[in-house]
Amino acid sequence: MTFFRTATEVAADLRRGALSSRELTEQLFARIDASDVNAVVATRREFALEAASRADATTGGPLHGVPMTIKDAFAVAGLPTTWGEPAFAESVADRDAVVVERLQAAGAIVVGKSNVHHLLADFGRTENPVFGRTLNPRDHARTPGGSSGGAAAALAAGLSFVEYGSDLAGSIRIPAAYCGVYGLKPTPGTVPLRGFQPPGPPADLVREFPSAVGPLARSAADLRLALSVTAEQLTSSRRSRLADFRVGVVLDDPACPVTGEVGAVLSDAVDALARAGVRVVDGWPEGVDPVVQAEAFGFQVEWFFAAQEGREPDGADDQERQRAALGAAWARYFADVDVFLCPTVFTTAPAHDDRRRYDDQVFWIAQASLPGLPAVSAPIGGPLPAGLQVVGPAREDDTAITFAELAADVVGGFVPPAG
Repeated sequence: MTFFRTATEVAADLRRGALSSRELTEQLFARIDASDVNAVVATRREFALEAASRADATTGGPLHGVPMTIKDAFAVAGLPTTWGEPAFAESVADRDAVVVERLQAAGAIVVGKSNVHHLLADFGRTENPVFGRTLNPRDHARTPGGSSGGAAAALAAGLSFVEYGSDLAGSIRIPAAYCGVYGLKPTPGTVPLRGFQPPGPPADLVREFPSAVGPLARSAADLRLALSVTAEQLTSSRRSRLADFRVGVVLDDPACPVTGEVGAVLSDAVDALARAGVRVVDGWPEGVDPVVQAEAFGFQVEWFFAAQEGREPDGADDQERQRAALGAAWARYFADVDVFLCPTVFTTAPAHDDRRRYDDQVFWIAQASLPGLPAVSAPIGGPLPAGLQVVGPAREDDTAITFAELAADVVGGFVPPAG
């Protein structure tokens, strides 16, 4: 079960010499070659094996010698940055993205890239004309979500020890929920975006959007580890014991009802947390209308794509005032509540269906995205897991991570796929 262990555990074994980075990396390449989920779509073997040999002969940072993959939207020197677009298939990067630089400085070995949806333009599936479709390791007939579906599938299938993706409209959290791994959308601005873009000159955006890049992993502790070596700064968690947390909870809403299987497993999880001493506060925060918030987030996404073309949609000023008011409402709420729990998405992983987009998948993720709050999707239940979304106060990413980490002792965490 080595390939389903956490990056934190593997790094510890590498540091004390109980594992060889070279052997581990060779074995990981063999797993990638044998896999049929199409999650890892480009590799750099010679570079990775040489780096692993050096790691075995030296000591280094917290991810020293740990092989990993990264979403094919980040520049990795020597590999194409395709975004799933045929026109970019030969666009080989000559330098690393900031995230890649920082992960490698911490000792990680980036062995290759994970698949994305075409131009990152779908949160429900991962498919493109360059590399094809990625399958969910838990059930190949089901989608892994998108656009970081390759990242989540690679972790669930034991093809990587930690991953890095991006999230504007749930592109980290939805795949994490569907594949049964952990995914963090950090507070926007926490991790630098340089090198996360399609080939060519960057778009000249006049404002920041509520998008972020962040880690995916098989444990919440791994999220913290990956974030700590890539973030500009990381504030310590408000709490260190599960029973000290006060949490807000909404597990269903008429505007986007959850399925029975999602509702049941999340309700059982909250009951277990309450028995463990967590103080539960039911209901939406005062001043937060989830339907209005979801609609306003939809406007933000449209605005983001318009900005790539140098356009600004009508009503932008009103939307910004609304977003500021919403941020203030959440700030008041988090003065008394530590984290807010809700579904990541209303269903477990649906079957592949090219005719449907399931646009209402964004309803639940919008509640953290629009106000720019950090959010962890934590796996709950199985064999098709649900995602429990842990939303934290702005710039307090580790509070959300810590709650997800402590909660795993009560409600469970990552479970490898059957078979």
